[in-house]
Amino acid sequence: MSIFAALNVYHDLAPRSAAMNMAIDQALLESAAAPSIRFYRWESPALSFGYFGRFADVADKASERDLVRRWTGGGIVFHGEDLTYSIVIPAGDPVFAESSMSIYENVHHALRKALVANGQRAELLAVAAVCDRRTCFRSNNFPTADELTQNSPTVTDRRYNDCFANPVKADVTIDGRKVAGAAQRRTRAGLLQQGSVQYVDLENGLAERFAQALSANCSEREINRETLHRARELAEHKYGANEWLRKH
Repeated sequence: MSIFAALNVYHDLAPRSAAMNMAIDQALLESAAAPSIRFYRWESPALSFGYFGRFADVADKASERDLVRRWTGGGIVFHGEDLTYSIVIPAGDPVFAESSMSIYENVHHALRKALVANGQRAELLAVAAVCDRRTCFRSNNFPTADELTQNSPTVTDRRYNDCFANPVKADVTIDGRKVAGAAQRRTRAGLLQQGSVQYVDLENGLAERFAQALSANCSEREINRETLHRARELAEHKYGANEWLRKH
């Protein structure tokens, strides 16, 4: 069964900076009138880390990768050869009323379906990885409309926390290896889920199959000028600013 009655699909093929990619996701959430999925690319090897992450844990990668702090939670994700996507669900859509964990799981069910259709033996992880409070935390509760959800663990006592080394419940795996994870942010405007697919064949129409598994009524869209203008402002003053990158 499809998750969304209708879905706008953005194939954002122009490679963009890490700051601009994060900014477009936020701008789409701010202006969303209907559920959407955006597939996007990176103009250079990049590294994104979660809202609660420490810049000190990734600082020495700055000479190798374009660093950016996400608006969503989670740990460190390396980008460049992955299929990166964002899903926006406006507050007026019925799906927004579902729990964050339910949305996360349903989206990954759709992704698993797309991977299986492409010949991959993909599964959804049924039980979260066991970890102690020193090395992992996650939250799927939202006491306020602006609460963050952490759908990947954050490891604070390792030099690097590759999210893909730490699968949690409802992540997508193949032969026990995590190949897809995501993180969310919920606001009064709606819900943003940012995800990455790695270590699999990303060709053979995977993005299209994923979108079609999310909704039987997909419409191709282009990002409008107003959204891009807002994203440029966010990229300059927020995601590309040292104050944001080095906060906490």
